[in-house]
Amino acid sequence: MTEIIKVDGLVKRYKELIAVDNFTMSVKEGEILGLLGPNGSGKSTTINCILSLLEYDKGSIKIMGKEMSPKAYDLKAQIGVVPQEIAVFESLTVEENVDFYCGLYIKDKALRKKYVDEAIDFVAIGEFRKFRPNKLSGGLKRRLNIACGIAHKPKIIIFDEPTVAVDPQSRNKILEGIKELNDNGATIIYTSHYMEEVERLANHIVIIDKGTAIAEGTVDELKNMIKTGELISIEVKGLDNKVVDKIRDLPNIFRVEYEEDILKVEAGNGKHNVLDIVNLIQNEGYAMRKITSEQPTLNDVFLELTGKALRDE
Repeated sequence: MTEIIKVDGLVKRYKELIAVDNFTMSVKEGEILGLLGPNGSGKSTTINCILSLLEYDKGSIKIMGKEMSPKAYDLKAQIGVVPQEIAVFESLTVEENVDFYCGLYIKDKALRKKYVDEAIDFVAIGEFRKFRPNKLSGGLKRRLNIACGIAHKPKIIIFDEPTVAVDPQSRNKILEGIKELNDNGATIIYTSHYMEEVERLANHIVIIDKGTAIAEGTVDELKNMIKTGELISIEVKGLDNKVVDKIRDLPNIFRVEYEEDILKVEAGNGKHNVLDIVNLIQNEGYAMRKITSEQPTLNDVFLELTGKALRDE
């Protein structure tokens, strides 16, 4: 895939504070990149530098092979932004809001009307097109926010926490819409505090902390970086301590606890952890009841790499 965004050695200082410290990131055309980091990690500063809304001290930013700058209007026309804060005009209707933002890039009236109609239909708020934002629910306002950001059909779309404080139905609609935009060719940078969303959408993830990229890769690649692995729970009555010790000696096993007829095992990432344990217990003549296995989550990765949960705010 072609590199569509390249951030190389980015440094941004606010007097003594280094907000972004030698940050490098590459986004391939057609992918959804999840950009994760706790508050104050440098995410928003990095995005604002990419958009050329902030001057930076060192490094370079290229969009589609061209140097990004405040006057690179041809590049800016190819970028759509859906900010975390609702950015619509309360005095304008839904249709007028979308038309205003689309009109920043599309001057032809007939084409603009077509794009506005398509954006409104895409986020499924057609029945509210004559409403003003104060008459919309939080979820509908989020959808309007998205329509305003995508109406001019940008090749690159940046979503910053697009599902904050919305109902489950609107949340699913938004996530389905983001996936559809990507399927239709848009390259997407996605930030969120909801790990399950990033795990569902992103095919590449960058974790930023203290202004520096500390890890990147696919979800599976990131999970393989950490010690936290599969968590296995087995209900088995009267397990002898010698059998527990044999389980501890199995390959890929980190921790074993047995209390009140519940065996809890933490294992590294492997294909046969449960099978190895179950076979051993069966061969020792024990009957098992409930068996569960939980794979590590993206939140486990984040917690181990940064020392905090993403939602620790």
